[in-house]
Amino acid sequence: MLKWIDLPPVWLAAMIALAWAQARFAPYGLSFGGPWADFAGGILVGGGLILMVLAVHEMRKARTTVIPHLEAAKLVQSGIFSRSRNPIYLGDVLVLAGLILRFDAVLALPLVPVFLWILEKRFVIPEENRLRRKFRAEFARYCQKTRRWI
Repeated sequence: MLKWIDLPPVWLAAMIALAWAQARFAPYGLSFGGPWADFAGGILVGGGLILMVLAVHEMRKARTTVIPHLEAAKLVQSGIFSRSRNPIYLGDVLVLAGLILRFDAVLALPLVPVFLWILEKRFVIPEENRLRRKFRAEFARYCQKTRRWI
């Protein structure tokens, strides 16, 4: 049961809730400055969602799982995965950063690196270790040509 709760969207929702709560209940008069922050936040959220959709599409096309704790059937290196080894997680981070801008939650900005650290420790490193064991040389070549994030 805990494995199904320990998923990136759950962590993302928790971080979004914290950012919203900070903006709503403890703004302390701080602001990003209005319309430009709304625009930039919208761009980040939209870009993050596009990354996620592109990545899920590639994984579905390859008939492998998008669930982080499950064993991958194939090593996906096509499409958006040729640019980033973790486009879904990168999309999650962009969505969080964008919503922090949209909420005008200045004091919630540290949640972005904290969330990135959680993703890396709980999901990225264990996933890469599973892929390294299963795909060996193919995964090593993939790591050499494609960065973890961007």
